[in-house]
Amino acid sequence: MRTERRGAVGDDVRVVIVDDHSIFRSGLRSDLDASIVVVAEAADVAAAVEAIAETQPDVVLLDVHLPSGEAAASVPDASGGEAVIRGAAPLSPGTRFLALSVSDAAEDVVRVIRAGARGYITKGSSGIEVSRAAHAVAGGDAVFSPRLAGFVLDAFGAAVGETATTNDELDRLSTREQEVMRLIARGYAYKEVAAELFISMKTVESHVSAVLRKLQLSSRYELTAWASARRLL
Repeated sequence: MRTERRGAVGDDVRVVIVDDHSIFRSGLRSDLDASIVVVAEAADVAAAVEAIAETQPDVVLLDVHLPSGEAAASVPDASGGEAVIRGAAPLSPGTRFLALSVSDAAEDVVRVIRAGARGYITKGSSGIEVSRAAHAVAGGDAVFSPRLAGFVLDAFGAAVGETATTNDELDRLSTREQEVMRLIARGYAYKEVAAELFISMKTVESHVSAVLRKLQLSSRYELTAWASARRLL
């Protein structure tokens, strides 16, 4: 593990890179935007949990297929990536996890999201794309490529407990709330919704709160699943 402490300035996002390949870690680090401050690196589960607990980063850029090793023995059948999330999340509650992987298999995506990751992108992504994803995840948004998002929607769509018809449900929302709902469900950040609809961030937040309340949903994840199940995306 290598730790580096730097003061975050402005919109900087503090991250820990977790991957067992040093060449990948160095390449990713050099390709990230200047606003991404790497505060630590780790190559295995134990070192990752320790680094996250020590540095309390905004986001962890996490290899899904990190070797589990002995440190993950307490989490049966979990991958190394899952073990890091489950081990570190209680020690650093404000940290969000962004999964990075060479795999785009549905099973890998769904498992790491169930463990608590807020996004999943492939290692073929550019440094700019990873940087943008880190900012989005740090801001509370979920980030997936369109193909990977489909896996998540298929896996979680059936869990939403609404029983009313789609038309009845949509009738609860104003025209503006429906516009906001569709953009949020498609993965837009609040700032992007505001720009798209020419409204303020505060107005977007108010509309999202109203949508979740009226549809009896608890998060944007459930909203995305709800909209996908009804073919509203």
